[in-house]
Amino acid sequence: MAANSRTAKYYASNPKARAKKKKYDTKYHSSTERKKYRSELNAARRKRGIAGKGGGDLSHTKRGTLVRESASKNRARNGANGRSTKK
Repeated sequence: MAANSRTAKYYASNPKARAKKKKYDTKYHSSTERKKYRSELNAARRKRGIAGKGGGDLSHTKRGTLVRESASKNRARNGANGRSTKK
C-alpha cells in the first residue's frame, strides 16, 4: 500500500478541515453544470473511440473545440484564470 500524500495526512489529522473539504467537494462535483460538462466530454471521447482506454485527454482550445492531447501536457497547463492557452 502506498504512503499517504502530504495532503492526505493533513486531512487525516484535521477533521474540521476534512469536513469543510468534503462539503465543498460534494456541492461542486455533484452540481448540474459539472455533470453536464463531464457527460459532454465522455460523449466526445466515445465518439473518437478513446473512452475507457486510458489514452490521451481531450483539451479545450480557445475557440471551444476539443483536440486530443497527452494528459501530462493538458493538466500541466494552467491557463490564465483557468482558461485555455491553447490555440
